Amino acid sequence: MEPAADLATAIARGVRESGGRALLVGGVVRDGLLGRASKDVDLEVFGIPADQLRPLLERFGRVDVVGESFTVFKIGNVDVSLPRRESKVARGHRGFAVEGDPSMSVADAARRRDFTINAILRDPLTGEILDPFGGREDLAARRLRVVDPSTFVDDSLRVLRALQFTARFDLSIDDDTKRLLASIPLDDLPAERIWGEIEKLLLQAERPSIGLALALELGVVARLLPELLPLTTCEQDPEWHPEGNVWTHTLMVVDQARRRIEGLDRGRATALMLSAICHDLGKPVTTLHADGHVKSPGHEEAGVPLAAAVLDRLNVHSVDGYDVRGAVIGLTRHHLRPVAFRKSPTPVGDGAFRRLAQKVDLELLARFAKADCHGRRGTFDCSAIDWFLERARALGVEHAPPKPLVLGRHLLDLGMRPGPAMGELLRRIYEAQLDGEITTLDEGLARARRLLERN
Repeated sequence: MEPAADLATAIARGVRESGGRALLVGGVVRDGLLGRASKDVDLEVFGIPADQLRPLLERFGRVDVVGESFTVFKIGNVDVSLPRRESKVARGHRGFAVEGDPSMSVADAARRRDFTINAILRDPLTGEILDPFGGREDLAARRLRVVDPSTFVDDSLRVLRALQFTARFDLSIDDDTKRLLASIPLDDLPAERIWGEIEKLLLQAERPSIGLALALELGVVARLLPELLPLTTCEQDPEWHPEGNVWTHTLMVVDQARRRIEGLDRGRATALMLSAICHDLGKPVTTLHADGHVKSPGHEEAGVPLAAAVLDRLNVHSVDGYDVRGAVIGLTRHHLRPVAFRKSPTPVGDGAFRRLAQKVDLELLARFAKADCHGRRGTFDCSAIDWFLERARALGVEHAPPKPLVLGRHLLDLGMRPGPAMGELLRRIYEAQLDGEITTLDEGLARARRLLERN
């Protein structure tokens, strides 16, 4: 398959030869003006009836049809559609009646889009920019502006799109637009749509805190993620958190975590970012004043059910086969361990590292602990986390605990019958392995024989 840009140009040439015009629309134009690459390419075809468009497109490759209420033809990474009219007929993000109309003007076709920066079109054959609503000027001014306020409110998902666009492109929003966004109900959005926009905010914006701060200002946090709201009034000890309350700290940690997702697959990157949001949810319910200081004893464990509630609201479980939910719970529960291990008044043994590796990925934990440590104002020594990761790597448990040396089949060979007693014996032998008392299979089998003889 041709690269998307080349394929789009070839299609546009074929459309022109058939008497129509194909224009690039949406994100590919916006990103191009910003000098950014765009993976997916959208074409809108004017002047070609729907029944003639598919045969034309089939000259360029396999055509898949997507969409129920209107037709989008997909060829590789190029989506081709007709200009269309939309009218609200029911609640929800999909509650629209849609009618394709190849005779529409460019301005009328662009009017249905959400923001002016997404309502710019470009002719791939001539390079001509068509900008009926001043999107280029808004993009240059880093300004997010609604195309048509009268129809914008019909789609509540646009509120969340505003959050991630503001953060991804470092945009400002005027007060009128903020009032419009804050007025739109969000109770018709399914969890997967909400998460889809939050995921873009967390993984694609260099500073996701911009979108989260706007979410608080617009009342989105209160309506969609109420577990986060108490963070905004929860104070912290200024000696350790001179930046202020837990919400401010959380936003700083989110941005620090975003700097540390490079090299991670999508699942682990998602877990790291969600952990940044959730890690201190237990502080409001544990914070107290003692000895002239503000303390939150046990906030890690107290935050676990609240983190689970956030994940339930977003319906996040696994991403690309990776257990994001388990990772977020583990990071929330253990995020203070790296520093605690280093500062322990008695040396922490290898067994503690091996056991912790049963509960959480230690390298991911170290990445997060670094984000947490640096997510503050002031200068703090975060070298304890480097020590922690070096120890984990030296033991070979940075991603997983050691595999058991002695397995059930070994005990069967020794004449033991399957059952609870076998499971208990395997557990005891593995505990000895974690403590470093057993380092080879022969040592494990010798321990098994002694335990069997003793019993």
